[in-house]
Amino acid sequence: MKKILLQLDVDPQPCSFDAIVAVDAGADVLLQHGNVSQENIASLVHGAMFTRGGSDLASTGIFLGGKNISKVEEIASHISKTFFGMLRVSVFIDPAGSNSTAAAAVIAAKQHMSFKPSSEGKAVHALVLGGTGPVGQRVSRLLANQGIHVHVASRSIDRASHYCTQLNKKFSHGQLEPISFEKVNEIINSVNLIISAGGPGVEMLTEAQLLRATSASVCIDLNAVPPAGVTGINANDTARRDGEKILYGALGVGGIKMKIHKAAIRQIFQTNDLWIDAEELLTIAEAVDVSIEQSDR
Repeated sequence: MKKILLQLDVDPQPCSFDAIVAVDAGADVLLQHGNVSQENIASLVHGAMFTRGGSDLASTGIFLGGKNISKVEEIASHISKTFFGMLRVSVFIDPAGSNSTAAAAVIAAKQHMSFKPSSEGKAVHALVLGGTGPVGQRVSRLLANQGIHVHVASRSIDRASHYCTQLNKKFSHGQLEPISFEKVNEIINSVNLIISAGGPGVEMLTEAQLLRATSASVCIDLNAVPPAGVTGINANDTARRDGEKILYGALGVGGIKMKIHKAAIRQIFQTNDLWIDAEELLTIAEAVDVSIEQSDR
């Protein structure tokens, strides 16, 4: 039974990156559809549901992507409602790579630090720059779900406050706290983890601020477009030691992201009832071998 992946994308042209990764991960047949909408999603999903039966349903999977994150989430909801009983196929959601990138950043950090509270019960503190963007939101919620106190930095404090209020209702052990960029200097020397998830070519943290982050064990910049999101981190940095800090650039995290992305594609062909969003993807990522050789400056 050939493994068929239905690549659905809300953009006019399905992403070639996602297509190549799917083939490299073992998909035998790739069926691509762009401009996926509320009007056409049901018929596309029905085609995946009703053409195979029983255990053969596991050989069909759906990948959902696209740059418009809110639209992807809307389509995902429609897909979920289209399934019934065991008439379903596994689904992997990764809009603009935001889920796999966020999971990769969290996994990279966990290679070098513990997320558990200290012996005195003090929680790990993380600073997520650009925390209300597509990747930043997912990084923030994944960290909070691990019990971390997350400072969500945004240029819009109102947006950060709204996001944190909504997410804090879901977590009993982690906490999200909104913070403006003007207040970052007040906490920079007390956070244990820094992840910059701002837009391409936008500096989020200066080199001077990075030097002041004396409590940070790991610093990650997810921006691959010059100038760097965190000045002092290079895009190719992969577990580079700089004094007491471990540094990752976007391409360094990208290597981990690729492993996670491929693992998720392989996973959806194991059974017909998987729903892989950010949290489920992190669970898959925990089992992926992402061993990294550390380099010194």
